[in-house]
Amino acid sequence: MFQLIIIGKLILAGLLGAIIGWERKFLAGRQAGIKTCTLVAMGSALFTLLSIDGFAGALTDPSRVAAQIVVGIGFLGAGTIMVYQGHIEGLTTAAGLWFIAAIGMAVAVDWYLVAVVTTIVVFTFLYVYNRLSIKKQS
Repeated sequence: MFQLIIIGKLILAGLLGAIIGWERKFLAGRQAGIKTCTLVAMGSALFTLLSIDGFAGALTDPSRVAAQIVVGIGFLGAGTIMVYQGHIEGLTTAAGLWFIAAIGMAVAVDWYLVAVVTTIVVFTFLYVYNRLSIKKQS
């Protein structure tokens, strides 16, 4: 039963990541889409679950893994930032990956409502912002 709960958490994290990834790929036309966002959300959730439950009983600090997720995703995100013809590309992608890792971590620690509501808010913001940007360019 315990492992089914873990699998459910991973699926929820993946779905929330996929929602943001869908917006990034199909509505914003960005490279870090559904696959990347799903992997980041599920990976961060799995690492968080491993740090909390996988090493239970060992004299470890689960927050250390959380801190390393933040740093690792920051490093991954930094690789998406490029300067192209005098302007910066990929900054929102980097921030999105960082955010999606936090969503995965929130699901892992049973903050389901926070994860879902935050995903909805960020999706809505990205969608509205991109629609307004398209209208402004027209």
